[in-house]
Amino acid sequence: MFATLLLAALGMTAIVAVRYFAVSGAFAALTLCLHPDAGPVAAKRGAQVRREIGWSLVSAAIYGVPAGLAGVAWHDYGLTAIYSGAPSLAGWFYVPLSVLIYLFVHDTYFYWTHRWMHRPKVFATVHATHHASRPPTAWAAMSFHPWEALSGALLIPALVFVVPIHIGALMAVLTIMTFNGVSNHIGWEIYPPSWVAGAWGRVMITASHHHLHHRHYRCNYGLYFRFWDKVCGTDRGWAAELLPDRDAILTH
Repeated sequence: MFATLLLAALGMTAIVAVRYFAVSGAFAALTLCLHPDAGPVAAKRGAQVRREIGWSLVSAAIYGVPAGLAGVAWHDYGLTAIYSGAPSLAGWFYVPLSVLIYLFVHDTYFYWTHRWMHRPKVFATVHATHHASRPPTAWAAMSFHPWEALSGALLIPALVFVVPIHIGALMAVLTIMTFNGVSNHIGWEIYPPSWVAGAWGRVMITASHHHLHHRHYRCNYGLYFRFWDKVCGTDRGWAAELLPDRDAILTH
C-alpha cells in the first residue's frame, strides 16, 4: 500500500514537472521571439528564472502528493467521483458544465486564499516568494513558497471526491489551469484586441489583467474570471502597456 502511494506521488510529481517545463518553456521561447523586452532586464533574467524554476520544482513535488493519492483512490479503489467511458446523452450536457463548476469553485477558492495571502504577516511569510519575481516570467507560474503550494495543491484532489467529473473533463480543467497559470505571467497579451475589449476580456483574466496585480498587489486577485474582483471592488482593469491597442480597449 505504502509503495503504491509513494509511486503514485512520484509519478504525479514527474507529470506536473514535465507539464510545467513543457508549457512554461514554450511560452518562455515565444516571449523571447515575439516580445524580447518583456520580463526582467537581461542582467537579472538568468538569476530570476533559476529561482522561479527552483521554487516551481518544489511546488511540483507538493502538488504531486495529493494528486497521486487521489489517483490511487480513483484507479485502485473507486473512491472518487471521477468516471470514464462514454456518457449518456444527458451526461454529455453535464461534461462541459462540470468543467465550469470546477473552474468556478477553483477560482473562488483561489481569489479568497490569494487575497488572504496579501495580509501583511501572511504575505511576508508565504506569498512574498511568488512576488519576488519583478516582473514575473513564464517560469513563475508555480514559483511558490511550500505553504502556498500546499494550499493550491489540495482543492482539485478534494473536489474529485465530491463533484462528479469525467476523466476527460478533469484533464481539460488541468490543462486550462496550467495554461492560465503560465499565460497570466508572461508579460504580454496573447489575446487579440477585439477579445480583450469584448465579452472575453470583460469576463476572463488575461496577462494584462494579472500583470497589474504584480505591480500594485492589492487588486486583480482572480485566477480565471474577473467575477469576484468585480463583486468585491478589487478589479482595476488592465496594465495599459501590455495592451496591443490600449486606447481602443481602455476606452471601450
